[in-house]
Amino acid sequence: MPRNVEIKAVVRDWTAVQAAAARLAAEPPQRLVQWDTFFHVPRGRLKLREFSSQQGELIYYERPDAREAKTSHYQIAPTSQPQPLREVLSAALGVRGEVKKERWLYLVGQTRIHLDRVEHLGEFLELEVVLTDDQTSEDGQRIAQEVQTHLGVREEDLLEGAYLDLKAKV
Repeated sequence: MPRNVEIKAVVRDWTAVQAAAARLAAEPPQRLVQWDTFFHVPRGRLKLREFSSQQGELIYYERPDAREAKTSHYQIAPTSQPQPLREVLSAALGVRGEVKKERWLYLVGQTRIHLDRVEHLGEFLELEVVLTDDQTSEDGQRIAQEVQTHLGVREEDLLEGAYLDLKAKV
């Protein structure tokens, strides 16, 4: 199963973090609008991410809910029919919740920097260091912490869990 190392943090100064990400990235960011529907499953998380009516991804992942950099194991299945798939999964599993966001994706080596404006929650940063087969979780944690430092993300800004968990607390 593919793995990455992730961190999530509150963004206190959107302009400063965006400028720092742009300095690190080789190319301008890609802007994405995403609608994530989470389903009830016995372990891990299962979500359908819709980009449009003809493009989406079914994503299953397992990771600990921790503030520090953590390893996530995931599987992704692309779909050209996200709406009918959402209806089937909703009927079979039940919907746990939804998250809508606007995301700016910056690529820095093997790290994906996500700057997210999440509907009804605010502005956040996610780092995903995509690990190669020969890399350890510790390698990914080191890379994530280096990028975190370059972006000016403080330890007290780190979050645990998913946006769905944050929505449940609001």
